[in-house]
Amino acid sequence: MNNNLLEEANRCLNCKKPLCKIHCPISTDIPNIINLFKAGELELAGETLFENNPLSVVCSIVCPHEKQCFGHCIKGIKGESVNFPEIERFISTKFLESINLSKEEGTDKQRIAIIGSGPSGITLAFILSRKGYKVTIFEKNEKFGGVLRYGIPEFRLSRELLDLLEMQLVKLGVKIRYNDLIGPTTTIDKLFSDGYSAIFIGTGVWNPKSLNIKGETFGHVHYAINYLKSPNSFNLGKKVIVIGGGNVAMDAARVAKRAGSDVTIVYRRDIKDMPATKVEIREALEDGVNFITHHSPVEILDNGMKFTNTTDNSEVTIECDSIIIAVSQAPKNNIVSTANDININQWGLIVTDEFGHTSKKGVFSAGDVVTGARTVVEAVANTKKVAEAIMEYCSKN
Repeated sequence: MNNNLLEEANRCLNCKKPLCKIHCPISTDIPNIINLFKAGELELAGETLFENNPLSVVCSIVCPHEKQCFGHCIKGIKGESVNFPEIERFISTKFLESINLSKEEGTDKQRIAIIGSGPSGITLAFILSRKGYKVTIFEKNEKFGGVLRYGIPEFRLSRELLDLLEMQLVKLGVKIRYNDLIGPTTTIDKLFSDGYSAIFIGTGVWNPKSLNIKGETFGHVHYAINYLKSPNSFNLGKKVIVIGGGNVAMDAARVAKRAGSDVTIVYRRDIKDMPATKVEIREALEDGVNFITHHSPVEILDNGMKFTNTTDNSEVTIECDSIIIAVSQAPKNNIVSTANDININQWGLIVTDEFGHTSKKGVFSAGDVVTGARTVVEAVANTKKVAEAIMEYCSKN
């Protein structure tokens, strides 16, 4: 038992109307978890968290807690909120390291294809494999985890945790095909002809949004989602400008700073208006990242970038060696797809109902490829609904 976390748990008021739970997108029963933790029931606490959210360990790290559980704790009104995320992280990590998951007895159900091993794909694989379905994950990259591995720096989210999740899925009999992009060779129709009863698309959104300004194609300009995928491939130089104010911008800036560059984040509004969490902004400042606010990008130059000062409309040029653009991600294109298309590589956002049904029979979808870029916990919550819909569909077909 961690004594510091136990002291933190003892600060919980066990509110009759727990706002922490109410403001959790997946309704984690936080008071119950804290009580189990205080009673030393770590295994039961971990199981309760996992059953509600198979990615509990990830959400404890990457969720915007200040807008959810932590930010709505009553203790935070006059003092410091109870640090449930750290309690959840401790419990979930211990559980993931020790669990021995099993399938339901006497089950040998249909074959399911899951395209993408990001948050939605992992969630669905855990739910369906434990129910006895034969699950195969198709991952276009060489390693498991999707955006969790390729979009979040390792200093924030340990790759060991992702490896633990992968190991637990493999122990359940889940098969994973790496470096396999559905579309060019293997099509949706081919999957159905090979006996898959249902197909789930959880490919996320990987195309960076552009600034649409002059010079954006220059060789020293990069997009954050590409940089975070393989930062060691880039030679950014001494001075780096990062455009954007979200968590991805903070991540890219911190990675570049840790690689030895002098990094400045430039944002068009005030720092208090940045969509990044206060924690991410604070940690970027602690890492030595500089901030320039109220400057909007105008043009990219060979030796820097031209901005307009939004307070007085004056123009200024900031010199740099490289520029990283971090203004969110989009799907493959801006076309909204009904999933009748066969080539996933050309899809835009996919239209579904609230249970993940697409217009193509037997094809389901959830996560960012449906909603646009959202949080991990939202992807998990939506995918749980889709899992029920897939099982209902398979029981009738």
